Amino acid sequence: MFGVGGEVIWVNLTTGSIEKRPIDEDMVRKYLLGAGYLSRVLYDMIPVGTDPLGKDNVLGFATGLLTGSMFPQSSRHVIAALSPLTNIWGESHAAGFWGAELKLAGYDAIMFTGASSVPMYLHIEDAKVELLDASHLWGKDVFETDDMIRKTHGKRCRVLSIGQAGENLVRFAAIMNDRDRASARSGLGAVMGSKKLKAISVKGTGKIEVADPKNYLKRMDEFYERMLSNAFTPGRVKYGTTSLVELMQHIGRLPSYNMRQGVFEGYDKISGDAINEKYLVKARSDWSCLQRCGRYTAVRSGPYSFEGGAPEFETQSAMGSRCGNDNLESVLFGHHLANQYGIDTISLGGTISWAMEAWDEGLITAEDTGGIDLSWGNDDTIIKLTKMIALREGFGDILAEGSERAAQRIGRGTNKFVMTVKKQEIAGQEPRAQKSMGLAAVTAARGADHLYGFPVLDEAGFDEDIKKRFGEEYLPEMADRLNPKYKGIMVKECEDFMVMVESVGLCKYGTQIPPEFYYDDVALALKVHNGLDLTGADLQEIGERIVNLNRLFNARFGVTRKDDCLPDRLTKVKAPLGPSAGEVVELDQMLDEYYSVRGWDQVTGLPLKETLERLGLENDN
Repeated sequence: MFGVGGEVIWVNLTTGSIEKRPIDEDMVRKYLLGAGYLSRVLYDMIPVGTDPLGKDNVLGFATGLLTGSMFPQSSRHVIAALSPLTNIWGESHAAGFWGAELKLAGYDAIMFTGASSVPMYLHIEDAKVELLDASHLWGKDVFETDDMIRKTHGKRCRVLSIGQAGENLVRFAAIMNDRDRASARSGLGAVMGSKKLKAISVKGTGKIEVADPKNYLKRMDEFYERMLSNAFTPGRVKYGTTSLVELMQHIGRLPSYNMRQGVFEGYDKISGDAINEKYLVKARSDWSCLQRCGRYTAVRSGPYSFEGGAPEFETQSAMGSRCGNDNLESVLFGHHLANQYGIDTISLGGTISWAMEAWDEGLITAEDTGGIDLSWGNDDTIIKLTKMIALREGFGDILAEGSERAAQRIGRGTNKFVMTVKKQEIAGQEPRAQKSMGLAAVTAARGADHLYGFPVLDEAGFDEDIKKRFGEEYLPEMADRLNPKYKGIMVKECEDFMVMVESVGLCKYGTQIPPEFYYDDVALALKVHNGLDLTGADLQEIGERIVNLNRLFNARFGVTRKDDCLPDRLTKVKAPLGPSAGEVVELDQMLDEYYSVRGWDQVTGLPLKETLERLGLENDN
């Protein structure tokens, strides 16, 4: 095959054995690479009863078919395992340069089985792949680990690692690469920690051979021109995702005070403009990225002084509005600390804000916290708890379990303030202000998740794109973020597309928002880059196949329709303030429609026999 490394590295951490296997071309045609490849492999290897933090869990890293190409935003890699946070399908993604480096070294994926008894790291230099002692790295943070490995193997090396949060099995620990790129969700950093796998460092000096050199640059130039000329691109270059604070505030979708409401009185103090005005150092790009969501920021003095990677919208929400905190310097520094320790900021902010609301209601006291004041907006507490969670110190040891398990431990009715789906904290999307986001959060394979489907077409101003994808007969209802009608149809289609995007290694910015590239564009890129004769319709079916396989994986661990639910606050309590005041999420109505178009049983929420047969999954039921 063209456009791939050609091999998968299999590492047994119990025995220390390393094996290289050729990529399975038949599997690629059915599941692509990335998320699809890992979905197939892990479904086949992880049985019911597996302990997510035990040696039998399987941890996979995979690039996409276009990772390392010249297609815009082709920087992504995917990580998957059984999640220690949710005990179901766990998946996370990141950009940066690590994935492209792995491809240049000649590999498309790495699979880890077993568990080491001592800290190890995997080092890859082209054909040389070796497990090395990581005892000197254990206990070090992400930045120290990056520095020490690059000092040993050269500055050209790309490093993926866990910090203390992963080592201490924090259930929402992240896996970091290129210092500040986070595979944050699902707690997969804890899986690395449980296997005593500290890092994977890669140095690749090879090249990627493309299928059609004659037309390759011409097609890529066309894709670049389309992206650069899109009206959405200049704003993304200027702000990254930080300007979403203003948009979410104006539509009532900015989670505040543990999702009590969707507007925040201090939103302007944590906004993209506020960051750019005083703290922005420069924008930064990932591999082949034209939109440059990444950026560097600095706080030059005071208790929150630092220089490093900047937060994106989800962290502004999680460590800002969600906790009632409008101290921007603390949000910037908190994000820096989360990267340093390796923590998912969404679950971090969701868990701290749960504790703050329980404190506000008198259900958690100073006796529980060791004297720490959990009042809304207490920025000093947010920073203290970030460190305590990563190191599992004091009250942080309870919070390190995530808000649902912490509520079970504390009791006293604190569970009514838990804002999770399937034990994972809901992201920075107030679903009463955009009904499709509420549906997407419950149908996503990895629990509460806005990116699995990423249904932003009804967010603001994409009516023409909706008409192009679905047809004029779905307007105006589908484009109305407050109308539940047709949202099941839209979320189903968006999930199929986004899972395909994660399987070819592209960013969701440029594919889903702005909706510049669609199935046929990706099919063309796969033809000139990889030599695959797949149509847009083929890719759509592959996406649908992967989504159904993910559902079968979760069904193995007991997931049915009863688990596709939101907290009562979002379905029974009307939004109190802002543009979406008076709204609730009409979840059952949307689920019925979603299951119908998916071909899933209305009662169980599981794929019907004819659906599995149509997708070639009849032997997996």
